[in-house]
Amino acid sequence: MKDVGIITPATIGNVPEHISQCLQLAILLEVSAYPKPGNVHRTFDFQKTRYEHFLASSVALAPHFRNAANQNTTTLGNKIMLSNVGVGRIIKDAVADVITWQHGGNTLLGSIVLLIPMAVAAGLTLAENTRFSVNRFRANLKSVVESTTAEDAVNVYDAISVARPGGLGRVPRLDVTDAESKRKILKKGTSLYEVFKISSSWDSISAEWVNNYHITFDIGYPFFKLQLKQTNDINTAIVHTYLKILSEVPDTLVIRKAGLEKAKWASSQAKQILEAGGITTKKGRSMILELDRKLHDSDHKLNPGTTADITSASIAIAVLDGYRP
Repeated sequence: MKDVGIITPATIGNVPEHISQCLQLAILLEVSAYPKPGNVHRTFDFQKTRYEHFLASSVALAPHFRNAANQNTTTLGNKIMLSNVGVGRIIKDAVADVITWQHGGNTLLGSIVLLIPMAVAAGLTLAENTRFSVNRFRANLKSVVESTTAEDAVNVYDAISVARPGGLGRVPRLDVTDAESKRKILKKGTSLYEVFKISSSWDSISAEWVNNYHITFDIGYPFFKLQLKQTNDINTAIVHTYLKILSEVPDTLVIRKAGLEKAKWASSQAKQILEAGGITTKKGRSMILELDRKLHDSDHKLNPGTTADITSASIAIAVLDGYRP
């Protein structure tokens, strides 16, 4: 397990295809890691949503990642306005394809919302630089999400309606389940970025958008790299990164479904597991399996799905920067 070297447009050939492959690999690595407490992994399925549904979903995303990565130029080779990229439309199309490719329901909505802007930003980064730079990539990512439009917001509302994720609840302003919300968004010109500002206090995916992917870049990615160096084992690195994110950020999907106290309890358990050595010790492995059992409740109210999405995004940075398993 090592890097393939400096990533440049010359060394990778087809840039959009390369970016798509990187992001697909990140999704596949994340869902394959085990035991990943509370979520689907290669040794545990939910009754209606299984491991293979995530594999099919990753396949379905390939053309949409390519499309997003290719949005940095027009046919004339000139850069287009970021507001014309259509991030929301690409997210909507990606979600629709994921639903048609498998019968497990909503598998990757959070990952799609995180990774489509990353695909656009990666395309921009490789178009304007001689080599991939994580710092430049993050700066471009900030520009991408801040340049979204009201049309992007409406398209993402449509995507959410298609995916039908659990735990939405009701909110007082621009509720996604309120038919009037889209009309209000278009009338006032409220961008997707501004909508996510509203929801960022109760949703970590939204918070990533408005905080320049703080959890992904400042917690998940560096910890993933550290774990790879320390353990030289991809499965251990991913599971530990998942636990690290969960230990520091109570999962907002669990909060919406089961309440803040349950989410904080899961976070404290994750912290204790890491302190016990995680997968690398007998005690840690026993604790992981026990937490996995407790979080797999029959109603799926305790599955830290948002943590899994952010873990995928954290892995994606490493793969874009040259990491290969």
